[in-house]
Amino acid sequence: MAQEFLSASTLIFIATLLAALSGVPLLPPARVRASRGQLVSIVLMLTSSVLGVAGAVYALITGRSELFQLAWTLPFGPAEIGIDPLSAWFLFAIFLIPGCAALYARAYWHADHHPATVRKMTFFFGLMSASMSGVTLARDGISFLFAWEIMALSAYFLVSTEDEKPEVNKAGTLYMITTHTGTLGLFALFPLLNLLTGSWLFPASASMNAASGLSAAIFLTALFAFGLKAGIMPFHIWLPSAHANAPSHVSAVMSGVILKVGVYGLIRTLSFFYGVPLWWGVVVLILGVVSGVAGVVFAIGQHDLKRLLAYHSIENIGIIFMGLGVALIGREVGSPTMVLLGTAGALLHVLNHATFKALLFLGAGSVIHATGTREIDLMGGVARRLPYTALLFGVGAVAICGLPPLNGFVSELLIYIGFFRGIQGTGMSAAVTALAVPALAMVGGLAVACFVKVYGVVFLGVARSEEHAAGHEAGWQMLAPMIILALLCAGVGLAPSLLGSVLQRVSLTAFPISPASAGTTLAALTPLLMVSIIGIALLVLLGLLGLWYRRRLAAAPRSETVTWGCGYQRPAARMQYSASSFAGMLTGLFAFVLKPQTHRPGIASGIFPADTRFHSHVPEVVLELVYIPFLERLYDRFHSIRKMQNGIVQQYVLYILMTLVVLLLSDYL
Repeated sequence: MAQEFLSASTLIFIATLLAALSGVPLLPPARVRASRGQLVSIVLMLTSSVLGVAGAVYALITGRSELFQLAWTLPFGPAEIGIDPLSAWFLFAIFLIPGCAALYARAYWHADHHPATVRKMTFFFGLMSASMSGVTLARDGISFLFAWEIMALSAYFLVSTEDEKPEVNKAGTLYMITTHTGTLGLFALFPLLNLLTGSWLFPASASMNAASGLSAAIFLTALFAFGLKAGIMPFHIWLPSAHANAPSHVSAVMSGVILKVGVYGLIRTLSFFYGVPLWWGVVVLILGVVSGVAGVVFAIGQHDLKRLLAYHSIENIGIIFMGLGVALIGREVGSPTMVLLGTAGALLHVLNHATFKALLFLGAGSVIHATGTREIDLMGGVARRLPYTALLFGVGAVAICGLPPLNGFVSELLIYIGFFRGIQGTGMSAAVTALAVPALAMVGGLAVACFVKVYGVVFLGVARSEEHAAGHEAGWQMLAPMIILALLCAGVGLAPSLLGSVLQRVSLTAFPISPASAGTTLAALTPLLMVSIIGIALLVLLGLLGLWYRRRLAAAPRSETVTWGCGYQRPAARMQYSASSFAGMLTGLFAFVLKPQTHRPGIASGIFPADTRFHSHVPEVVLELVYIPFLERLYDRFHSIRKMQNGIVQQYVLYILMTLVVLLLSDYL
């Protein structure tokens, strides 16, 4: 009995239940003081996080798969839930990031300072965390849809926390429209699977032939539905505004975890098939390349700190799709090394992105909390007042740029090696993987340029506005979660070999390779031990250089002057580089994609000319210049049909009756 209680499934089920109930202490408005209820809620979330992470780690180490059947009376047959290494890999981030965000919220969104929104936000935050766990545990289409819809609705209420602001309402509405469009895709996906298998239960891994037309329809439907949730271009339109307008700790969970639920759904669906055609992998790889390059290019042109980070989420989802594309191409060409490297790189980047992007959003929240603005051009000199936040944000910036010795480098290295294996082949697979290598290199280079801009403009120099000069450093409740995430970024980067066997087990759960290739291992294909040695050596070298520079600086004569006078007699803060000027060259280089809008001031005349201002803006091209014009044209074309929607209830009842009659007749015939 004790052994059963300590099983991975038991720990995860208890953790899911605690997360779902974590917002209940704040529901009774009169009986419980909001700050006390928030504290109880945080304790429940932290307990859920510890148990869930422990259960996920236990499942990953043992490699056991468990399956349970639910006894319910719905007319869809049996329902099943279960856990396997693939689910456990995603569950680790699903429980870790919300736990960190919940502790962070105690100081960032304290109940005494936000009495009007804390109850709603805390309740739906716990519900969203539990439903994400439910999605990964579901083993049939119906229970999957139940958990998916709860997750989607909970996220909507979290995005629209500050619904008194028009821009927040707009972001919430856009999110609701797009997430339910994706749900419609799932309403098509699971019936298609049912037609192919005759059951609502998920089929076993590699049990269905991908050669049929119905399999292709399932692939395209899954790519649309799950790609919309994951934020892959061109289905990303909800992501920038939702991440920018949600509270920062909510943005950390949405970017770090909820996007990965979409990735999980796609991987789980692809795992059902064998004999995957080449074009499946090519499509996924091309979407990854487009999303990676365009995501980072759009990030460079942003002025809003959180919107910039949101576009980097699109970029990193693109990197994950590149790894999946390599794996799918490898399955078609019969290359187990490509399958293993691509899958392992994609899955490791899922975990890496969850940690460093959550770290960056929490760091951005600390900066916004201190300065009172999200506009990069109004910040400056933040590191002087927030030294710990600046250091931790810097760790996240190095990690997201894919630089050693942090975790982003390791997952991208696996994908690079997978590309190089693909280049050694022939035909279309070799050509596509060869073109993807410079694309991934470009993504890394542009990411470095973007975060040099962010870190330089936000944290260095002097404050550009007295109104938004940084206040005080964040408290321990905000810093502790960031430290945990930063340590994970460093730990995976410095000791990736510790994850080798676990990562291989998870990869083979998703995409099994042939028994003849069973000897193929990550340890043999990748220099993970050498990565650890070089990373530790690099870290030691940086430490020694830092000590040497500090001693030399202490011995140097000191004087005070302005940082950069530029020959002016009275240099001012406004003479510093702004986000626009720093990125101006790159924005101009990619103007054919970004379509930047520039408002240049007129040349003033007279003895006392009036003030003029320069303003530039990078629009959301896909949404503002593609989707909205198309939908407006569609609206005008079908305007006459809207007369059927006239608000008369009796007429709607007639529509329902007519639909039922048609369905009954079709079933009879």
